[in-house]
This record gives sequence, C-alpha cells and structure tokens, in this order.
Amino acid sequence: MTQPTDTALAFAHPQERAEASASADPRDRISLRDHVVEAEIGAFQKERGHKQRLRFNVVIEVRPTPQPLDDDVDRILSYDRITEAIAAELATERLNLLETLAEHIAERLLAEPQAMRAFVRIEKLDVGPYSLGVEIVRSRAEVPVREGEDAVHPLIVFFDNGTIHAPDLSAKIDSLLAPGVPAIFCVGLPDLPRPQTGHRPTQRRVDLLAIEQNAWVLAARDPRCVVVASRTEIDWAIKRGRSVVWAPSKLVLDAVDGPQTRDPVALALWLAEEMAASEIILHGDVTVPAGSRIPARRG
Repeated sequence: MTQPTDTALAFAHPQERAEASASADPRDRISLRDHVVEAEIGAFQKERGHKQRLRFNVVIEVRPTPQPLDDDVDRILSYDRITEAIAAELATERLNLLETLAEHIAERLLAEPQAMRAFVRIEKLDVGPYSLGVEIVRSRAEVPVREGEDAVHPLIVFFDNGTIHAPDLSAKIDSLLAPGVPAIFCVGLPDLPRPQTGHRPTQRRVDLLAIEQNAWVLAARDPRCVVVASRTEIDWAIKRGRSVVWAPSKLVLDAVDGPQTRDPVALALWLAEEMAASEIILHGDVTVPAGSRIPARRG
C-alpha cells in the first residue's frame, strides 16, 4: 500500500492525519465531518458585526472502554460532545483568531475522561473563491492541568471623576482593599469634550476610548491602579489577589451578547455580573440600572 506523502497528509482530513500518526497501540476514534456554523470571528474591522460560515472537522482519539459497552450510550464519548464544545466556545466570547478557537475547543474536548488526542480543523468559507483555515493536534498530556482553586468573587468599584481627583483617593482605596478582596475599579467618561460622530456605532467606540483615557488618569493617581483590558489579565490579577482598573473596549466589543449601552455604570454592572462579583460599590451621583443581580451600595 502506498504511503501518503507529507504534502498529501497536510491537506488530508484529520481522520487520515490521525491514522498516519497513530502509535503502535492504536486507539478508537470518533469524528465530526463538515460541520458548518455561522459565527462572528476575525481580527479585521470588516469582519466585525458580520457572521461568516465556519467549517469544522474534528477527530478525537479515545481510550479503550475497560468494560463491555452493553450498547449503553453513557459508556462512550458522545458525538454530541463535539458539537456542544464548538457551540459553547462560540458563545463564550468573540474571538479574533481561528487558532484561539481551535485551542479552546481542543482543551474542552480533552477534558472529557475518554479523550486522549484531538485533531481540530476550522476553515473560513466566505473569504473568497477558496477556504482558509487552521488545524491543530493536541494530546491529553499537553493540556494544562486546571488548578483546583475556589472561584474568587471580586469587588467592583465605580469611581466618578470627583472621587478620582479627590485628595483622599489613596485612603479610600486603602479602605476598600482592607477586607482582602481584590477589586476591579471602573470609571466613567472624563469631564472633557469628546468628538461627536452623529453615528451610534462609532460614537460607542469613541466613548469607550474616552472611558479608557479616564482609566489611565486613575492609574496615575495610585500605583495600585493597573489598567488591564483582557479577561485573561483580569483573571490573572484577581486569582492572585491584585486589584486592577478596567479598560472596557476589548471585552465589550468582543462579547457575543455584550452590552450595547454606552453608560459607564451599566458597563460596570455588566462586568460585575460577568465576573460573579460579590458586590458593586458606587461613588458619586450615579444610580444602578434596574434589574441588577449584584448587590449594590454607595461608597
């Protein structure tokens, strides 16, 4: 039998890749072929606000079942787990890269007890008269072990401009951090003129950037106020008991079902719910939007 060349394997279905790279002790495989889903993804501005077709081909190598199957679906890795993993990752957040999506799907699949190796290929179908994509192979041994740590419920603190510029700001932060719960500080719009575009989507971006400028103003007032933008940065800091200032553009614009509001307090409340915060503390003449599921009080 003629062995496939490296070039042929590079463009072969993940099933053939799995077979070609199998060990002397081959495993069973389950697969998903040509699963097409519409989703918003991409790093370019023209890809924002528009869904495009993605095609998924996935193969999972599974460990042998140590007992008779007895035709019992609970003793196998269900095919539904593959489509569920894809749907769950697409719903979690808006991503820029297919590579990131593939990594997340592989990690989710390899968390299944039976899964040993995952081949994930994702292709964009609407970029031109061709498809482009990425394929990754990950083994169970390569997936980082998740730390068995309890969830941390941070404190969300909203500072108005008067509080930011008050002479007792550092003392106020001391008091907020005294209980030992990490805080995420949120700020509003600066008391400065900002461009008015007359166009809601672009004005939203202008306002988000203005909030981020104000976050840097807060950072200049106290060295504990480190500005962060990504969920990864926030999680890293919170798990280590550190407090941060939130720059909202990335999380808000990347969220699949993110807030459409430009109101800074509503954005802070959305973050509080996303982070499962213990409570939100408000400074200044502001009100909590109706329907808050997070305990709120005035500072």
